[in-house]
Amino acid sequence: MAKPVRPQNLLLISLALGWIFDFLFWQKAVGISLPIFTFLMVVIGLWMARRAGLKPSPGAVWLLAPIAFFSLVPALRLEPFTRLTSIILVFVLLAIFALSFLGGQWVRYGFMDYIAKILGLVPSGLGLLKETAGKETNQKGNRFSVRSLAPVFRGLLFALPLLWFLAVLLASADPAFADWLDSIFSFLEIDNAVEYVFRGFYILILAYGLAGVYMFAFNRSHKQVLLGEEKPIIAPVLGFGESTTMLSSVNILFAAFVVFQFNYFFGGTTNIVDTPTGFTYSEYAVRGFWELVAVSLTSLVFFIALSGISKRDTASQRRWFSGLGIALFALAAVILASAFERLLLYERVYGFTRLRTYPHVFMIWLGLLLLAIVILEALGRQRAFALATLSAAVGFSATLSLLNVDAFIVRQNIGLIHAGQQFSVSDPGSGSGKLDYAYLGTLSDDAVPALESAYRQSRLDEDSQLTQQLATTLTCHFKIVNQPGETPWQSWNRSRQAALSSWNFLKADPGFPIIEITEGNTFTFSGEELSCFGPAWD
Repeated sequence: MAKPVRPQNLLLISLALGWIFDFLFWQKAVGISLPIFTFLMVVIGLWMARRAGLKPSPGAVWLLAPIAFFSLVPALRLEPFTRLTSIILVFVLLAIFALSFLGGQWVRYGFMDYIAKILGLVPSGLGLLKETAGKETNQKGNRFSVRSLAPVFRGLLFALPLLWFLAVLLASADPAFADWLDSIFSFLEIDNAVEYVFRGFYILILAYGLAGVYMFAFNRSHKQVLLGEEKPIIAPVLGFGESTTMLSSVNILFAAFVVFQFNYFFGGTTNIVDTPTGFTYSEYAVRGFWELVAVSLTSLVFFIALSGISKRDTASQRRWFSGLGIALFALAAVILASAFERLLLYERVYGFTRLRTYPHVFMIWLGLLLLAIVILEALGRQRAFALATLSAAVGFSATLSLLNVDAFIVRQNIGLIHAGQQFSVSDPGSGSGKLDYAYLGTLSDDAVPALESAYRQSRLDEDSQLTQQLATTLTCHFKIVNQPGETPWQSWNRSRQAALSSWNFLKADPGFPIIEITEGNTFTFSGEELSCFGPAWD
């Protein structure tokens, strides 16, 4: 027989999860702690659902795969942006999992469904929690119970920040009162009382939030009313003539730009003439790059918004609108390809950095999103635009994780060195192919395996200059940038552990160059004094 999840039990379980969250994350870098906490939240939720006789929908269960993947990323990677996007996606996907736990309707959500339902998840769950608790109290009558003191405890806890603030002011106003407060905390042997109060406060808030999420998942995540599915949220207000005129105008502008600039779009180095009247590498590759990406994004947002407010009463009007939309995306794709080609040229000449690799991957997924929007528009599946956008965001973050951004940067730049195509950073016009040891040394431990592999290959190739440069990069990385040290087990990370093992092995190698770094973070290389914080790439 199904056992309903009682609010008091749910609160106790959520409070335990709140304490575990504090234990795993308070003043600790995110590492193995994220997959552990994610696993506990999901498993405890599934256990409570089973006790209540509830079964998650197959559509919701599919979300557990990307949730598990992204929760593992902080335990495998150290590159900041990859970790950030993965952490955000873990909690977004967990929210979607809770919203569609019983109904599995997330694949049918529109843009407003994702926004409104995610933002309203916790408030709706808390309202349901309060309503259910109130019904239980009425059924039990007016008998006294410990639970009846819950409002008092909550009120005291909510008042603690104000009490602390006022106590600080009063203690500043009266030294005797301050000594009395100190004696109280000394008598209770409580160190860092303010910290404990704050941590207790956020643990309780987190517990209530988790309880609300569970409550919604178990009671309201079945068949939901989807915004705009039966009746548009905003009734179409723009006539067919006006909307097609707008689309046609933008198409004409894009077409004119593509035709006029076609030689410069795909002319490559033939358009780069280092003269006062021509383009330099930097001007050609950088100038207009972000503008072209912004144009592609703007065209995507413009069409999605226009599609939602435009009237298309007949089949002919729908075909015309879709045709103009497809033409718009085709032209936007050409412009996006131009931006991508410029970035590739810049990377071939000046090398790879994080700020060049992120848009490199982003533009690939933006191009796939444009293609998906074109197909969905042709099929009349405009509501699926939101699912396509979510999929592109998941794909972008997953690609960064699988690519290993920092190791990719090392491999590409070493390849450019071997090809003799990279300019040195300090003298971009020299074409000398010097390795930017300072920038590579600032990368995370994700880059260490690639640096070690390149170092060993340079030794096999008997390239003494590159060997010394890579040894310098590794030395600066560990002695200046990422100094080895003890970390709590909650922050365990595979990249960090592998990098430290590699460094200890290299130091024990008799052939590894000994590089003395002074207190000013400088060293001598080929008779020249250099710094571990040399010129970095922009």
